[in-house]
Amino acid sequence: MLRAKNKTGLVFFPAFDWAIDPTHPEREERLLYTQDQVLEEGVLDIEGITEYKPDLVTLKDVQRVHFCVPDVWSRTTESHFISAGGAKNLGIAVMEKEIDNGFALVRPPGHHAMRVVHGARGFCNINIEAIMIEFLRQAYGVNRVAIVDTDCHHGDGTQDIYWHDPDTLFISIHQDGRTLYPGSGFPHEQGGPNALGTTVNIPLPPYTAEEGFLYTIENIVLPILDDFKPDLIINSAGQDNHYTDPITNMNFSARGYADLTSMLKPHIAVLEGGYSIEGALPYVNVGIILALAGVDYSHVKEPDYDTRTLRRQSDILEQIKEVEGKIKENWQSKEMIRRAIQQSKDFVQRNRTIFYDTEGITETQTEKIRVCKDCGGALRIDSRSDRGNHILAVHVPRKACPACIETGHQWFDEKETENFDMVFLQDRTTDKYMQKKKS
Repeated sequence: MLRAKNKTGLVFFPAFDWAIDPTHPEREERLLYTQDQVLEEGVLDIEGITEYKPDLVTLKDVQRVHFCVPDVWSRTTESHFISAGGAKNLGIAVMEKEIDNGFALVRPPGHHAMRVVHGARGFCNINIEAIMIEFLRQAYGVNRVAIVDTDCHHGDGTQDIYWHDPDTLFISIHQDGRTLYPGSGFPHEQGGPNALGTTVNIPLPPYTAEEGFLYTIENIVLPILDDFKPDLIINSAGQDNHYTDPITNMNFSARGYADLTSMLKPHIAVLEGGYSIEGALPYVNVGIILALAGVDYSHVKEPDYDTRTLRRQSDILEQIKEVEGKIKENWQSKEMIRRAIQQSKDFVQRNRTIFYDTEGITETQTEKIRVCKDCGGALRIDSRSDRGNHILAVHVPRKACPACIETGHQWFDEKETENFDMVFLQDRTTDKYMQKKKS
């Protein structure tokens, strides 16, 4: 019997009862073809590869991460709770040392879901990885976490959730936002004043293939991970960089994804995008599983794969090297810039307009962060949607200093909160979530 080098856990959840539209690319067949391929190839017969069943996350798990407007139940379905629960179960198995790593092949996806949720963005309602990570922090005391998002689309939701968290390194490798939804993810987006530098965006030119992706992992991502020294590495394993994907413009392959996984060595991979249902996903997912397990994947290859037919641009690697220079400069100067901000300001504010493309909602947001050298800082979000909900959301980080705890509770209790439809408090120091509505 073939034996895996690493003990690897798998969770499958196709979400039969959740669909945007029967013909939409984000549908249950995304995983059904993969399940068939895994069974046909006998992957589950390899000693050391174990299938786990998903469970549901709790309401508290979701509220630890999100402010759902008007409430969690109106923004989610049971499938969202099971999808997040599949990732959570693998996280528990890793922490309990039942497995070395795991792959949550689940849908609905989550990396476009931000901290405030008025609806669905990019097919995402709640953030699967963030819910898992914050549960593991609460239950197991995990501290430093690195999230490497290899989906073709910028993981703007995960970036938003961890923008002010100095203990979470978020790296997104994606097709240049000037050419693809959501139009963000540029090197100058580096995180808030208390966490500057822990957001790292690596936009790649359209039609980037193996050489460019693997160069990026080896020369940019791995050195930064080595410097950050995370307790856990999470891979938001979107597969829409594949050369057959119908909604993107990249030239990556199944073998390339397996090589990437082998180099990255994530503790937990979570499926995000990937919409070439027959031409890519079965091969890519098998390659990733074998790479996680430490099993030879050299024979994983799409039937139509031919490097000579893939569209290329001769200057792609040179463009990536230019981006590499900017990113390394940002990483090396982050502490100096962060200290300069912390010495000169008490609060920093940013105003944003956020579009929920899946539901056509527009949100306007004013965010205020307390600049603090001791913690991630108390966070105040004034958010209004064009559907009529006006909310105040206050976040107190899990390692908040006394001054930030006091500031957060003052914001929640201030008299002006009467002007909002709802006011929320997420106090991670006590793991409590509070809400009050206009009387």
